[in-house]
Amino acid sequence: MTRRIATAALSLTALLALTACGADSSADASANGRVTLTIGDQAKTLQTIVAASGALKGADYKVKWAEFEGAAPLYQAVQAGAADTTYSADLPALQALSGGVKFKNVAALKNDGRHVGIVVGKDSGIDSVKDLKGQKVVVSSAKGSISEYLLANVLKQNGLSYSDVKVQYLLPTDAQAAFTSGKIKAWATFGLYQAVGLEQGGKLLVDGADGRVSGYGFIGASDEALADSPKKAALADFLGRLGTALQWTSTHKDAYAKAIETRNGADASVAKTLASAAYSKVLPVSPDVNKRVQGVADLMNGIGVLEPNVDVAESADTSLLK
Repeated sequence: MTRRIATAALSLTALLALTACGADSSADASANGRVTLTIGDQAKTLQTIVAASGALKGADYKVKWAEFEGAAPLYQAVQAGAADTTYSADLPALQALSGGVKFKNVAALKNDGRHVGIVVGKDSGIDSVKDLKGQKVVVSSAKGSISEYLLANVLKQNGLSYSDVKVQYLLPTDAQAAFTSGKIKAWATFGLYQAVGLEQGGKLLVDGADGRVSGYGFIGASDEALADSPKKAALADFLGRLGTALQWTSTHKDAYAKAIETRNGADASVAKTLASAAYSKVLPVSPDVNKRVQGVADLMNGIGVLEPNVDVAESADTSLLK
């Protein structure tokens, strides 16, 4: 997301079209309504986890969901005051911070990186990263996505420069349709869309495992939400409950996969793949996290994707999670 996108004023009509805010979640009926958190989400990921695990039972605040298919419109909504929190991999958070969106990273998430990958058509003739030279690579969902970092990093690891490929940005649903119809040879994508691409006959060229991506994601909170003491207290409680929910997914993979199948419309094999690649815990934004993610920022700044660069440590608020 560029600075121009991040700072653009959104009309109410456009905002409603982007956000698709859901009704109150299954937070306990005793919720008193004094505090309502609007939680930003992508592809119903967090929503599915907390609903399946029952993690919001007994919460004394309400939760509404702001639902998106990618990080860029989620951060637009935060900038416009339509969502209190963010949820994304590291690079989309960095891109939004670089673009001037007013939020802080308040918790880190960690997985093994397999949730992001470059998928190629089975008849594409692309059998290695080096075969990408001169090819068009579609990146979802926008400039500064985690799939773009994977692409940049593996090109570097294989002696290629970013200018050796022709990058096109497409939202995941548009890219998925084009990939399925054979119009895309190489697609850098993530999560549900990666799983569906493989299910529909694509071949995994490379994924983010073994350090090819950091494996870190972030939950962020808007500066406005952090300045509201009751809302900040509710956010701290929500992070604790989300941690419990993620632990539940680690010990109940079959039940979690079934929830993905039911709530997201994924078939059983895709749901199982997504369940196995989920973030496993909520962590404080520690100096080690900041150092690892600063490396992501520096690489992307070096190829002109992240401009200006971000001081990751200065973009964190560690007061909600110790």
